[in-house]
Amino acid sequence: MAKKSAQRSERRNQARRMLNRAAKSKVRTSIKKFEAAVNANNKEEASALMHESFKLLDSAVNKGVMHRNTVDRKKSRMAHAFNKLA
Repeated sequence: MAKKSAQRSERRNQARRMLNRAAKSKVRTSIKKFEAAVNANNKEEASALMHESFKLLDSAVNKGVMHRNTVDRKKSRMAHAFNKLA
């Protein structure tokens, strides 16, 4: 049987893992919605979804779920795709 401290660590790790998975899932879903709006040439909806996605991405960085450079790269690519809509 594992030590009590190991059991506590495992419970904490599992809770953190679930929170991290939820945060990443929200980010991926918002990016997919944005990409769908861009493919449909819907600039107003794409703008709103881009701002929502940026907020979720920044939140993921602050929580330590995603790395800053990864988020910056995603934001840059989204902004580039949005600017091509014009």
